[in-house]
Amino acid sequence: MALTYQQIISDIHQKKYAPVYFLMGEEPYFIDMISDTIEEEVLDETEKAFNQIVVYGRDVDIETVATHARSFSMMGGYMVVIVKEAQDLKNIEDFESYLDTIPPTTILVFDYKYKKLDKRRALAKKIEKMGVLFESKKLYDNNIPGWIQGYLSDKGYGITPKATQMLADYLGTDLHKIRNELEKLIIALPKPKKIDDEDVERNIGISKDYNVFELQNAIGRRDVMKANRIVNYFGDNVKENPLLVTAITLYGYFTKILKVHYATDSSSSALAAALGVNPFFVSDYQQAARNYSIADCVRCIAVLREFDLKAIGYKSGDVSEKDLYREMLFKLLH
Repeated sequence: MALTYQQIISDIHQKKYAPVYFLMGEEPYFIDMISDTIEEEVLDETEKAFNQIVVYGRDVDIETVATHARSFSMMGGYMVVIVKEAQDLKNIEDFESYLDTIPPTTILVFDYKYKKLDKRRALAKKIEKMGVLFESKKLYDNNIPGWIQGYLSDKGYGITPKATQMLADYLGTDLHKIRNELEKLIIALPKPKKIDDEDVERNIGISKDYNVFELQNAIGRRDVMKANRIVNYFGDNVKENPLLVTAITLYGYFTKILKVHYATDSSSSALAAALGVNPFFVSDYQQAARNYSIADCVRCIAVLREFDLKAIGYKSGDVSEKDLYREMLFKLLH
């Protein structure tokens, strides 16, 4: 069975090392965290000077990597060889023939980002048999709130559902970016602390009143005045609130409202699971479903597709982004 990210990190902390780690996939965050943990924890600072080698795939060939990996450590202990950006290493599949020549004192790490090995071929099969073959998968939008809560929980912090959703909507799915912003909160706030929307506004700079989370709720309630206030704010601050990102987020919002209409189980827990949201927000989606019929949702999704294209300049002419925001909102609400 393939090891999870948490299992790999736990094993490293417990000094249970594999001879080779092949870290591959679309999500660079987990690859970097595993690789960095090995780089930081296996050897102490004195040992690193002699027994740790870091190279980049674009600068070396597989023969050079094999030579480093076959080296014996000085003063005993481990030899750690890390190949960063290993996706740039040519003829990677040919490395299979070198694996049997690597001594047991070597820990060899490949950071193979945005791509993955064919698991049917010899290299992947051998690595899986003798070491760790880890695929780092991208998280979907609906996984991000849970990831934020888990990250903060590990650090001894709680966070309210609203603050979680504000961060998720504003920061997207870039885990490195999310982690950096969460670290700002951790540095600024005492522990234990349940982080709320006021904390997010003060320390991250996301307005608790003018954000896409509040916009979608205003649209869902058909609160015309509030929705227009937020859109006017967005139009005056398009660098921080690009139309394209807002249109994509609202597209997901109306897709969720459609799911409410088609749900066979309307209990709070079932709807939360189907929508991929905290149960705290289910009533908001149910209210939106009462305000927007299935036909309304389909029409709004078509509107958002139209403005998705206009946001990148397709048939938008010389219209400002602020005016596009206003036009989009009008079409959604009427």
